[in-house]
Amino acid sequence: MDGLGVFDLSGRVACVTGAASGIGEAAAETLAAAGAAVVLGDIDGDGADRTRDSIVRNGGRAVALATDTTQSEQVSALVAAATDEFGRLDVMANVVGVGSYGDVVDVTEAELDRVLAINFKGVFFGCQAAMRVMGPQGSGSIINVSATAINTPVGGLSVYAATKAAVAMLTQSLAVEAGPSGVRVNTIAPGFTLTNFVGGHLRDAEGQVDPAEMDSYLKLMRDRSPLGEVCDASDQANLIWFLASDASRYVTGQILRANAGQSITW
Repeated sequence: MDGLGVFDLSGRVACVTGAASGIGEAAAETLAAAGAAVVLGDIDGDGADRTRDSIVRNGGRAVALATDTTQSEQVSALVAAATDEFGRLDVMANVVGVGSYGDVVDVTEAELDRVLAINFKGVFFGCQAAMRVMGPQGSGSIINVSATAINTPVGGLSVYAATKAAVAMLTQSLAVEAGPSGVRVNTIAPGFTLTNFVGGHLRDAEGQVDPAEMDSYLKLMRDRSPLGEVCDASDQANLIWFLASDASRYVTGQILRANAGQSITW
């Protein structure tokens, strides 16, 4: 890890939710490669195990725990695994999230409750459990995942966007509470990112996506970017790494966007 300087996470301990795939998996692998010991949580326990095994094969330290982040006691157990196994908690990355597609008039109460529980309560419980360790410890970095949807209203994404906006405000409010304890709290708001999460609204009843429809959607996303690009999971993971490291030691209460410029007017 020579040469990482302020980005070196040697001796640090990080919890990552949603670590079985996508941005969470990429974040876990990136933080581990930078020297952190990582504790991986995901409702997909087998997927979390696969991420752990990949990290260990590459010389990192990791433990995995099947975790339903909508259950506060399970999130607390994830954080306890970090302190029990590695003695501290320096980084909490609340990555887990779920999409939701449908006009307001069509959204059922069950769907509303599902998305609120995963996208907001799961992040809230992660912040809560982390602060119970980081506050007395006097240091730490909490990183939440919001979305570019908080800036760009799109029909059919109301529930998703509202829960992600709640994450952004939770982040800023907690930054005010946590600052005196030496804990930083920030959020990333990813733009369109190439993961398995992509194209959820394009899937048919069998979960399949028509390749032509996906190509058309990718073109639309590229056309919205001044760079003509779309992000992948590593772009978001690198932003999480920055916020986990001493390179961001004076950054708190911020919403950082890796979205290829999709949220700006041009």
